[in-house]
Amino acid sequence: MLDVCLLGTGGMMPLPHRWLTALMVRYNGSSILIDCGEGTQIAVKEKGWSFKPIDVICFTHYHGDHISGLPGLLLTMGNADRTEPLTLIGPKGLERVVNALRVIAPELPFPVRYMEITENEQTFEMDGCRLRAFRVNHNVLCYGYTLEVDRAGKFDVARADEAGIPQKYWGLLQKGQQVEEGGRIYTPDMVLGPARKGIKLTYCTDTRPTDSIKNNAKGSDLFICEGMYGEKDKQKKAKEYKHMTFYEAAQLAKEADVKEMWLTHYSPSLTRPEEYMDEVKKIFPMAYAAKDRFFKELTFSE
Repeated sequence: MLDVCLLGTGGMMPLPHRWLTALMVRYNGSSILIDCGEGTQIAVKEKGWSFKPIDVICFTHYHGDHISGLPGLLLTMGNADRTEPLTLIGPKGLERVVNALRVIAPELPFPVRYMEITENEQTFEMDGCRLRAFRVNHNVLCYGYTLEVDRAGKFDVARADEAGIPQKYWGLLQKGQQVEEGGRIYTPDMVLGPARKGIKLTYCTDTRPTDSIKNNAKGSDLFICEGMYGEKDKQKKAKEYKHMTFYEAAQLAKEADVKEMWLTHYSPSLTRPEEYMDEVKKIFPMAYAAKDRFFKELTFSE
């Protein structure tokens, strides 16, 4: 199960009731933050969530509206006597950029680990889930992210009994662990059926439409995508500044066959994004104009 909260939906500058870009995902007792724009701390507090379980912070790129909230967040974590390591993931230049921001947050009581993305696509194994970064098309080096939680096949009690596997090992095998006892080796494939559908979340922002987005978002339970402009006369501007319109995002969602799409990262001039959704839904019916603190619980489907 994934708890997903879009903390901020603004691009470029914060507005009243619209903080800058940030997404928080909770899974298995820990949290992952993607981007950390201005107002992220306030949005977390407004949601009633905690900073303590944040183990990983990912950055799509290093424009100010995606990383300006980091120094304050680091200070808050430090003032809460955090000692657990914090992992940061982002494009090339990660440590240099963060160290520059840390001039105003120089002393922290916890170690910071840096993991740079060096390939067009790169996978990071987390605690029980998998994070994949993929290159998109902005005017600086920029990545989208897909988060996947796999689900093993059903445990077959009859097969376990037939194989003579002691019941005390069933739980370990169900978790995918191999067990050895008295010269015998018991493996998960002896008792588990075919893998079942897991959970898939894809997030991208600050980009033109690309095949990398479509391919990585394929079949996502939730696709969170930039919609910088809702006005149809902004197509030229979207191309010039390498952003997306609502309609381009909807077409990507349709081609990627996702279950649901949230639009985000709105232009400051776009104060009522919901006014454009009738046309967007003609392309992709399960599209929503997200607002700050949009929340969804993604669960395994049978």
